[in-house]
Amino acid sequence: MAHYALLDNNNIVTQVITGLDEDKTDTLPDGFSSWEEWYGNYHGVTCKRTSYNTYSNVHELDGTPFRGNYASLGGTYDQTNDIFLFPKPYDSWILDVATASWKAPVDIPTDLNQENDTSLPTKNYEWNEETTSWDLVSQFNYNSETNEWELQE
Repeated sequence: MAHYALLDNNNIVTQVITGLDEDKTDTLPDGFSSWEEWYGNYHGVTCKRTSYNTYSNVHELDGTPFRGNYASLGGTYDQTNDIFLFPKPYDSWILDVATASWKAPVDIPTDLNQENDTSLPTKNYEWNEETTSWDLVSQFNYNSETNEWELQE
């Protein structure tokens, strides 16, 4: 079983369908060189195969990543780089082709404390498109007496 993305004239993904594997050429109708071509012809649009197991240019099952990401409705197919992209979250963000993802022009601060080290505060940041920077929106400190994270006022 394979998955295929149907694209509009602007390479926006309008539908993702399940179809036959590309190597099942013994049942491919005459006059077609691939299932991409056949499904595209059948639906009257451009069709590109997509990998259900690929995200940020990594294959979740340790296979070979294919076309950057699994195609998503409203996402785009980047013909130049032969990758699927999720919608761009902000105008200022730039494409990282290696990870097939959008990145902020400024790295997120490194003091997030994603490991939940109780000796450090946990911080949450939000992208601010006006200032093209990360704003601290909340900070939690661990209360060892109650064994709970508490919002710092």
